Amino acid sequence: MAFDSYSKMFTEEQLISISALQHWVFCPRQCGLIHLEQAWAENRLTAEGRLLHDRVHESDTENRPGVRIVRGLRLVSYSLGLVGQADVVEFHRSDCGVELPGASGLWQPFPVEYKRGKPKKDNSDNIQLCAQALCLEEMLHTEIPSGAFFYGKPRRRNEVQLDASLREITCRAITAVHDLFEGRHTPSVRYAKKCDNCSLYSQCLPKTTGLNKKIDVYLSKAYELPGPEETP
Repeated sequence: MAFDSYSKMFTEEQLISISALQHWVFCPRQCGLIHLEQAWAENRLTAEGRLLHDRVHESDTENRPGVRIVRGLRLVSYSLGLVGQADVVEFHRSDCGVELPGASGLWQPFPVEYKRGKPKKDNSDNIQLCAQALCLEEMLHTEIPSGAFFYGKPRRRNEVQLDASLREITCRAITAVHDLFEGRHTPSVRYAKKCDNCSLYSQCLPKTTGLNKKIDVYLSKAYELPGPEETP
C-alpha cells in the first residue's frame, strides 16, 4: 500500500513502534512521554497486559489441520516507517495468500492480537491491528482483509475487517506520530476521566500541567490592556 505523505523509504533509525500509534490515539501526551522522554511506570493494568503478551510470545510455533500459527513475529514496514511485534499470526490454507517453507499450497495471513481487558471505545486497538496487517502486507507481498482480537474479559475472539476507512484512519495516525517524533515536542494535556487509569498519571500530572478554560480566562483578563476610559 502506498503512503502518499512520504516520497522515500524510511531508514532503520526512523522507524516508529507500532505501539506508539495506540498510545497516540489514547493520548498524544502519553505518546510523547513514553516515546520521546522515555518515561514509563507500571500499574496493575499495564502489568497484567505485559504478562499476557509474555505468555503468548513464549509459546512455540504450532501446526493444526489447515492452520499454521507463528507467535512473536517481528514486523517492519520501510514504506510506512513502522516496526513492532505481532502476538500471533495465523496462516490459513486458502486459494490465495502466500507460500510457506515446507508447506504446499497457499496460506492466508491472519493477525491476532491479545488484550487483557475488553474492547475499547476508541479506535486504538483497531489501528494497532491494522498497522500490523500493513506491515505483513509489505513483508509478504499479499493482501490481508481481516484480523482479530482475543479479549480477556469476554474471553472470545472479535474479528475486525481491515477496510479502506480503517486503513485511512491508521495512515493518518502514522503521519501524526511521525510528525510528533520529528518535532520532538511532547504535547500539552487537558485532564479527562481516562487520565485516572493512566500509569503515567504521577509523571504527567494532568490536573496541574494542563491549562483549563478557567486559567485561560484568568490569564486573558489579567493581561488585558485597559481601554481609553480606564487609562489614568
